[in-house]
Amino acid sequence: MAYLDNIAVFVRVVELGNLSAAGRDMRISPAVASNRIKELEKHLGVRLFNRTTRQLMPTEHGTVFYSGAKQVLEAITEAEAAVSALSGQPRGTIRVTAPLGLGRRLVASGIPDFHDKYPDIEVRLRLSDHNVDIMKEGIDVAFRLGIIEDSSLRMRGIMECERVLVAAPKYLEARGEPAEPQELIGKKHDCLMLRYSGAREYVWTLQTPTGPQKFEVHGPYDTDDGDVLTGWALSGRGIINKPRFEVEPFIRDRRLQVILANTPPTPVQFAAVYPHKKLQDPKVRLLLDFMAERCQRLIKDILAGK
Repeated sequence: MAYLDNIAVFVRVVELGNLSAAGRDMRISPAVASNRIKELEKHLGVRLFNRTTRQLMPTEHGTVFYSGAKQVLEAITEAEAAVSALSGQPRGTIRVTAPLGLGRRLVASGIPDFHDKYPDIEVRLRLSDHNVDIMKEGIDVAFRLGIIEDSSLRMRGIMECERVLVAAPKYLEARGEPAEPQELIGKKHDCLMLRYSGAREYVWTLQTPTGPQKFEVHGPYDTDDGDVLTGWALSGRGIINKPRFEVEPFIRDRRLQVILANTPPTPVQFAAVYPHKKLQDPKVRLLLDFMAERCQRLIKDILAGK
């Protein structure tokens, strides 16, 4: 098992780029991770990484070994999943990621309940509004809002979510409430955007009488954290485009006001995505079933004011 542990550490270091990140991911110290890499290099008789001050890059030997090592670990995972399916006792670790706001409101609170129901399954949750590379970072399940374009992944739709444009009453008092979507263009209004490296949504798509139409809106600042956007809107700094369930409590207590209700943004798909092989794993199926039912119920409760 020690040799397999060393291989697992090596694979995560390649995927995450450094010992510290791999150590955090595997719940071991950087020193332990480093020792396991050294043991593996000693066993193989080659150097697996070129070391720089910030990142470890695999050598030619390391690149070749990574390809085979990854297949070995995947084969073991599949074999364990097959045994779990036969025994009816799923066990192991699931790596999950979700956007910050959605993750905090819907996913994170369900992890302890899921573990209570299936105590032999560990869940490692990572929250980020960035577009996490599922394959590269070894993620089993990613909960996402938006268009899923990666054909190498499978998708399980959870629900279609209504979006709204909202702003604080004091912003609308100061800048005026837009009467039509065209008023969002230019510098008349501050439209606050969620942006990060690799982000694709630089326009707002609204439902108009002639069909969906894209509007290139602008604002004085943007962020890679959806909750920061909501905070800016609450403080009267601009207009935001959000799934309704994320801002419904603020709409209900009149801290935010829906605008352009007759030409709302197009709905957004809330879904879980995962690599093709993962659905064969019983513990992944259990998590998908559990979270899909729970998230649907919570969103409906939020929109109903419960």
